[in-house]
Amino acid sequence: MTITREDLAAFADGELSGEREAEVAAAIAADPALALEVEAHRALKAKLAGHFAPIAEQPVPEALAALLQPREAEVVDFAAARERVEARRRIPRWGWVAGPALAASLALALFLPRGGSSLDEELVASLDNQLVADQAADAETRILLSFRNRKDELCRAYTVPGRSGISCKTASGWEQRADVEYAANSSTDFRQASTNQIFEQVQEMAEGPALDAQAEAEAKANGWRR
Repeated sequence: MTITREDLAAFADGELSGEREAEVAAAIAADPALALEVEAHRALKAKLAGHFAPIAEQPVPEALAALLQPREAEVVDFAAARERVEARRRIPRWGWVAGPALAASLALALFLPRGGSSLDEELVASLDNQLVADQAADAETRILLSFRNRKDELCRAYTVPGRSGISCKTASGWEQRADVEYAANSSTDFRQASTNQIFEQVQEMAEGPALDAQAEAEAKANGWRR
């Protein structure tokens, strides 16, 4: 069963019902990556609502109010109107959520290291020991998810102050595979943009869904080896 971003947005907004709602809810419960996307959707929607609420309460500007006054009837081009409606329907509903983060991402760059490791000891310790289900919500090093890539390596996506990344376990240790940097004091949009880029890279690299809590605990017990 394929779960699209449109499905996740509709679920987060409470717009699904019946069998489809149950299917999406089950998929989210089984996949930490989907749960994170739903959480990000709701958080950004709440942020935008708080930002624009004061604007909505202000009086309508005179110039705009004038446009709302009754006017003489016009001949309607139904074909053109229908085309505009269809064009709006073709725009992915996730786009409005990704908009601010997408704009911020224009100032970010995704680096794909060719190999080797430049990870500090604290991050390596987190990659070795920190499980998604057990970590503190305010942890500076936060593991986003764990997955198996197409080379059958176990990999982990993470975020730390100033960057997000992906590392995979090899015979020589954790090897950096992707890295998105941003200023440590950046806005939430920049931090979310870096995480979105990492999620996109995970989708490119992953073979199958993210590990659930049990599979992740087993992988840790095996030293993140195949």
